[in-house]
Amino acid sequence: MIVETERLFLEQVNLKDGKFILELFNLPACIQFIGDKEIYSLDKAKLYIQNSLIKSYNENGFGLYKMVLKDSQKTIGICGLVKRPSLENPDIGFAILTEFEGKGYAFEAAKASLKYAISELGIKSVLAITNQDNVRSVNLLERIGLRFQKKINYGEKEEEL
Repeated sequence: MIVETERLFLEQVNLKDGKFILELFNLPACIQFIGDKEIYSLDKAKLYIQNSLIKSYNENGFGLYKMVLKDSQKTIGICGLVKRPSLENPDIGFAILTEFEGKGYAFEAAKASLKYAISELGIKSVLAITNQDNVRSVNLLERIGLRFQKKINYGEKEEEL
């Protein structure tokens, strides 16, 4: 366990989480706002876990963690930090299964992740990037204390974020 909140544990994703990652990254909202990671099979999900999530833990000392409900041990989403080569500082990211949206879990995890980044990892500045049409994410980021600074063009498609 990396972080504990009132209702959640944030834990490293492992290869046993392939089915969850496959489900999460194929949700319409994930594809629309995070992008199509082309995770269409359990094997592709495990490759993503190994080559992205676990690699980040090993290389950066942080990454995206699975959000696990304390009471049921069900994995409901991911939240944490991403170090992107084109950004000066890590940015906070999150995604949650549809049935758990609107219950405050993503907010709880994002707030705890930001606190962890600052107090435990010593990161001085945490960024966030999101599509301006992703109103729920924009609102959540503002609720945890982040503020709009500027628009950037990001990714292969040079999407304005």
